[in-house]
Amino acid sequence: MDRARRTGRPGHPRSVLALLTAVLLAVAGITVLSSAARAADADLARNGGFESGLDGWTCTAGAAVNSPVHSGSSALQATPAGSDNAQCAQTVTVQPNSQYTLSGYVRGSYVYLGVNGTGTTDVSTWTQSAPDWQKLTTTFTTGAATTKVTLYTHGWYGTGAYYADDISLVGPGGSTGQPPAAPAGLRTGTVTSSSVALSWSAATGATSYAVYRDGAKVQTVSGTSATVSGLAPSTAYSFQVTASNDAGESARSAAVTATTTAGTGGGSTDLPAHALVGYLHASFANGSGYTRMADVPDSWDVIDLAFGEPTSATSGDIRFNRCPVTECPNVESDADFKAAIKAKQAAGKKVLISIGGQNGQVQLTTTAARDTFVSSVSNIIDTYGLDGLDIDFEGHSLSLNANDTDFRNPTTPVIVNLISALKTLKARYGSKFVLTMAPETFFVQMGHQYYGTGKWGGQDPRCGAYLPVIHALRDALTLLHVQDYNSGPIMGLDNQYHSMGGADFHIAMTDMLLTGFPVAGDADNVFPPLRPDQVAIGMPASTNAGNGYVAPSEVTKTLDCLTKKTNCGSYPTHGTWPALRGLMTWSVNWDRYSNWEFQKNFDAYFG
Repeated sequence: MDRARRTGRPGHPRSVLALLTAVLLAVAGITVLSSAARAADADLARNGGFESGLDGWTCTAGAAVNSPVHSGSSALQATPAGSDNAQCAQTVTVQPNSQYTLSGYVRGSYVYLGVNGTGTTDVSTWTQSAPDWQKLTTTFTTGAATTKVTLYTHGWYGTGAYYADDISLVGPGGSTGQPPAAPAGLRTGTVTSSSVALSWSAATGATSYAVYRDGAKVQTVSGTSATVSGLAPSTAYSFQVTASNDAGESARSAAVTATTTAGTGGGSTDLPAHALVGYLHASFANGSGYTRMADVPDSWDVIDLAFGEPTSATSGDIRFNRCPVTECPNVESDADFKAAIKAKQAAGKKVLISIGGQNGQVQLTTTAARDTFVSSVSNIIDTYGLDGLDIDFEGHSLSLNANDTDFRNPTTPVIVNLISALKTLKARYGSKFVLTMAPETFFVQMGHQYYGTGKWGGQDPRCGAYLPVIHALRDALTLLHVQDYNSGPIMGLDNQYHSMGGADFHIAMTDMLLTGFPVAGDADNVFPPLRPDQVAIGMPASTNAGNGYVAPSEVTKTLDCLTKKTNCGSYPTHGTWPALRGLMTWSVNWDRYSNWEFQKNFDAYFG
């Protein structure tokens, strides 16, 4: 760790005559000038006391907390990770050739306060240990062309949480001018079952525009048109736009409304309105025992065969090997297995091959591996007469290259090749092809805080790595059921961390998918919401199945809150989604082991 030190230099003695002369000059004129200068100074830091949460700040791992605080009712708490220093920053408009004082109160180990972009010498100050609130202060002068600086606070990699409060930047305010007027002429264009095209007239002085859907900002663009996607069919939406420049954001425009068309996006839509999805241990046995396909109860609407796995991580060659008799003494024959699949399908059920799992690392690093993936998966689907494919990539299957920073336009080969392979399979089998995904929270909701290696590098490149895949396939995606289990704490849209063990975790994680969320904390880079009929909630069937099990009463609370906005806990949802598709669980086998507790609760709730 570099620890910068500042050394003082003793002053030189001055003559008494010189000192008296200086005092006499100050009495006549300098005192007046100093008062005028102080009157012009202002605190330019926005929300320096964090009383409005993280408004104005961009943080990699921060949240507003109510204790401990230096003053007021809130302060910043940020927790560095092994690859992240938990920086919070904001950009402030300043004047050139002007002096500023940056200060703030901190506590914790290794807390830094500084400023970048001064145009002269960037400065910082820090403390190695502050068991109680300690004030940090530093000063700087802006350069001749400097109009903006970025102030920040951060900790040090892998150390404990730090706290900051009452951060201020005192000096002359920058000349910001006036925000633009609200845009005029907002109108709708092409409307589909999942998107609405918008356009409006340019606002004088605007440098960007923000689009609001039902009062929530969903998109920022530089031009005078945008298409809002991820909408539900046959649903009315209200839209407004604002214009922004360096001085701020305009008032919102007059609203326009549009109703999406009825549609069948996401492939097969002949699932029931509320579906129960479960994984069937078809290639292995464990403590739950082997369950024959014919013995799966009719309550299960989608049955995922676990698992198809690659011959090697980068081959793309996927094989599905049924559980051998030596491991599963009661395993049925291939003929009986295929017949049971056909019987399920005749009863309206969907049977899919799930690729990956904990041990099945799949990295399509080349186009040859991509093509092998398509042909080998097609062979499995055709051999067993399956309805589609579930992508359950975990571990190191998906990872973003350091320069891959835009989820809308990925460049990493394993991401690009997977997207291409899935589009090819969808085109090959047509509209009835069922495509589902079961990512872990680390690869989806964690993208709200981190995306890939991050702006400063050093983050886990797998963070948020599923987002470009989901986004590229959202019009072909039948179901997304994120695994809300075996997960660490995840920050929700309320800027609070949520942990497994109760309904709030499932509510917060699902609300993010149905509302959309800024990626890597960037309010101008929003992952659009999915339709509620595309979303199911992934939960363990029992305590044996995985960390994060919740009792049936907590499952009911989750469904009540998301579909009825009743029985909610501490997390404030951003909508009500009665069309939420349903639940996914690991696994059918573990639920059978627990006397079908998960299935029975689902049946009792949805009827």
